Parts: sequence; C-alpha cells; structure tokens
Amino acid sequence: MTIVLINIISGVCILLWGLREVRQGISRAAGARLRNIISVGTKNRISAFFSGMGVTAILQSSTATALILSGFASQGLVRVEAGIAAMLGADVGTTLVAQLLSSNLTLLLPLLIISGFFLYSKYAKTGNAGHMGRFLFGLGLMLLALGWIKDAVEPLKHSENLPYMLSLLETEPLMAILLASIITWLMHSSLAFVLLVVSFVTGDLLPVPLAFALVLGANLGAVFASILATSKDGPVSRRIPVSNLLIRIAGVLVCLPLIALAVELVQVVDPDPARMIVNFHTGFNLILAIVFLPLVGLVSKISAKFIPEKVDQEDPSVPKYLDENAIDSPVVALTAAMRETLRVADVIQAMLEDTMTASRTDNEKLIREVRAQDDIVDNIYKAIKMYMARITQESLDPKEATHYMQVLTFATNLEHVGDLIDRSMASLVLKKIRNQKRFSREGWREIKEVHNYVVETMRLAQNVLASNDITLARKLVERKADLRVRVAEATHAHFERIRHENHETIATSSIHLDLIRDYRNINGYMCATAYPILETEGLLRETRLLPEETLEEKA
Repeated sequence: MTIVLINIISGVCILLWGLREVRQGISRAAGARLRNIISVGTKNRISAFFSGMGVTAILQSSTATALILSGFASQGLVRVEAGIAAMLGADVGTTLVAQLLSSNLTLLLPLLIISGFFLYSKYAKTGNAGHMGRFLFGLGLMLLALGWIKDAVEPLKHSENLPYMLSLLETEPLMAILLASIITWLMHSSLAFVLLVVSFVTGDLLPVPLAFALVLGANLGAVFASILATSKDGPVSRRIPVSNLLIRIAGVLVCLPLIALAVELVQVVDPDPARMIVNFHTGFNLILAIVFLPLVGLVSKISAKFIPEKVDQEDPSVPKYLDENAIDSPVVALTAAMRETLRVADVIQAMLEDTMTASRTDNEKLIREVRAQDDIVDNIYKAIKMYMARITQESLDPKEATHYMQVLTFATNLEHVGDLIDRSMASLVLKKIRNQKRFSREGWREIKEVHNYVVETMRLAQNVLASNDITLARKLVERKADLRVRVAEATHAHFERIRHENHETIATSSIHLDLIRDYRNINGYMCATAYPILETEGLLRETRLLPEETLEEKA
C-alpha cells in the first residue's frame, strides 16, 4: 500500500509539474496578446464569455484569467457584469483542455516529449519557439503522468479496505464534494484534479456517481485560489471571483440531488467512463453559463451586498497586489505589478488634489499630509522595483518585455512626480500660506485649469497603461503639445497682468510660474507612458528637429 501511494503521489507531482510547464510556456509565448484579448473582448457579456473561454483554454488557468479581470475591474476598464460573464466562459475553457487530455493521445506522447525538449533546449532564450517547446514538453509530461497514475492504482482494485472507504463517500456526497474542493484548492488546479479522477475511474477504482460528486467539488475548489489572491483588493475587484463562487454553489446545490439522473443522461452521449467524467464536467459548466449569462446583472448586485464599498483602513504603504506566487507566470505577475502601479497613481492624484485644496484654503496641516503621502509612494515604488526585478529572472517575449518596461517606466515617473510634489509644489504652497499671499482671480483660474488638465492626463495615462490602446496613446502624446500651448498663453497673460501692475500677480509671480512649470513637468511624465506603445507600432518620431536638408532649403 505504501508503494502504491508513493507512485500515485509521484504521478500527481508529474501531472502538476507538466501543467506548470504548459501554463508558463503559453503565458510567455502569448501572454501579452491574451491579456489584450480580454481587454478588448469584455465590451458586452457575450463577447466577454467567449474571450474568457478562449483565453482560459489557452492559459489553462481560470485563476490567471480571474486576476486579469479583477485588475481591469479595479480601474473601471471592465464592468463587474462583463467580468462575471468572462469567468463563466473561463470555467468552460478549462473543461475543453480536460476533453483533449482525456482522449487517447498515447501515440502523440513521444512526439510531444521529443519535440518539446528539442525546441526548449535550442531556443530557450531566443523567443516564442523556446516557450512553445516548454508548452509541448509539459503537455507530454501530463499525458505521461496520467498513464503513470492509471498503472499505479491497479493494485488498489484488490484492496479489502478501499470499498468500505468509498462506500462512506458514496453515502455522504457532501463530504466527497468538500474533500474534492480542498484537494483542488491545494493543487491549485481543477484540471489536474479532474484528470486525476478520470485516471481513477479508468482504473476501475472509483464508481461514476462518486466521480461526478468529486467533479462538482473540483468546480467549487477552483474558485478558492482566485478569491484568496484578490482578498486584499478593492470591493469591485473581489466581486468577480465571489460572484463566480456564488454561481458554483448554486449549481452544485441543484445538481447534487440529480447525480443519478446526470449519470444516465451522460451515459447516453458516451458510455466510456473516462468520457462520461469530462462530459459531465463540460456539461455542468455549459449549463451554468446558459442559465446565468442572462443573470449576470442580478449576480453582480448580490455580490455587491456581500462586498459593499468600505474605507480601507490597512497600512497604505504596504503593497496590496504584488502576489509572490505569481512570479513564475509573467502574464499574471506583470498584471499584479501594473495594479500596484495604478494604485500609486491614485495616491499621486490624491496628493495633487490635496495640494490644490491646501493652496485654496491656506491649510498648512494638509500640506504635511501630502508630504507624508510621498513616503507611501516611495515605499510602494521600492516594492514594485524589487518585485519586477524578480520577474526578469525568467525570459520574456518581446510584447511582455515592452509591457514590462512600460509598467516600470510609469512607476518610476510616478515616483518622480511624488518627489516633485513633495519638494517643490508643497514648498511653494507652504511659502504662499506663511507669507499670507493670494493669487489674483485670473491667476488662480489659470492654475485651476492647468491642474484639471494634468489630472485628466494622469487618468488617461492610467487607461493607456491598463489597455495598451493605440488611439488613447496617441491622444496622450497630443496632450503634451496641447499643454505647452496652454502654458505659453497663461504665461503671456501673467506677464500682461504684471505690466498692468496687478499687485496680487506681482506678489505671487514666482510661485505662480513655478507651479505652472511643475504641472507641465508632471504632464510630461504622464505622457511618456504612451511612448513604448507608439514606438513598438512605429508611430513615434525619433526627434522633433527638422532634417538638415529642410534647413538648407530654408537658408
């Protein structure tokens, strides 16, 4: 019995390792493109369903899809309703891989192992070919593991104690579901657990009705990882995985009493026990999608009751989204880093608003709070840098490398903006307060207009970072030139007021001009977010200088 258990555990380890290689290979080869598919495909519930299904079928991880959706939802790029629809599709997508791997692919196993090993060995650090080699090798390992487990359970057919233990689970289906949920959560893969159940059924170790109950448990346990991964996120982010859990619970409660009927129906489609398991797994998730896709709005409202908006009282300087478990998967890790960076952007925006309020109300206490917020920015930025440095230990494909530099550059620029607010703008406002100076009515209007313009630029920059939208990126760069014209006009109007001896303008001239300069610098930092996207697409000039030939013609 000890040797049998060791062999089963060894087979499960190989299965999980193969699944890990498959996920990492495909996420490195196509992670950035898959992320864009989710971003574009969640405009309505139907397209969201199919984009979630397609991406998860390729990534083979509904948890990764859930994290990406939660990150988009936290920034308002994806509505909760669309996120729930995408998760319904994601759950169907995981069953498609189970359908493939439960088929008889014995003849493909040597080909997958050999071709995967060759590609990864030769092209490991040279791009997508190496990543696809890792994917193929992992797929071969998974098939090898399934055969290993099937052979390992053979001696258990003759066990005297096993039938008694299984009969206990058959008479207590809720216990079977709970046990399967826990094991699936520990394995972090419903796919791996369902394939394990298939191996046990194929080896005549499990009766089909009990296997159906275990599959129901796997569908529950698959949601736990995404719920825990988003437990520190904002309410909107957490509602997507929680809604998915509510749907799964409802489905399990309805299906549990009907398992005997489900066995009869699935047996009509294909009497092969292995096919019955995966067909039930797929059918369960398809029925949930058909029933709940029209009800995603209602489910969203119910999840909002469970997770209402509330004030976060945790230490704001502690990173919330940098998941250590995601380091091995660039598509997930980069999403985590992006979410943390966008959180820094929210802090910076609050600093700008508070600086403006302090200037308007002469609130010196508020200036001290602004400077304290800069310490929060510095701490989070250091954590982001260290986290992203660890991501680079694994190879990245070109699009992931571009996104990596975009996130890191944006985070660095935000840190510079924080320092600029702390060391320059806060000092200028403090100087105005202590010297009891007042801006002229026209001067204050100009500062407010520039402030609002820069805040809008910052919001646009966050959207560009999250979506990689080329149209938004072009608009962002255009705002740099536009603000330059606005600042020139404001500066000209300022000097006109000085020429007409406006005393308030003369008294606050240096503060006024320095604040406008700082806002222009902040605007430039934010506009730089668009450069990597436009440069990749060939839409960015190398220099604003006219070519020498044009100068000669002018001469």
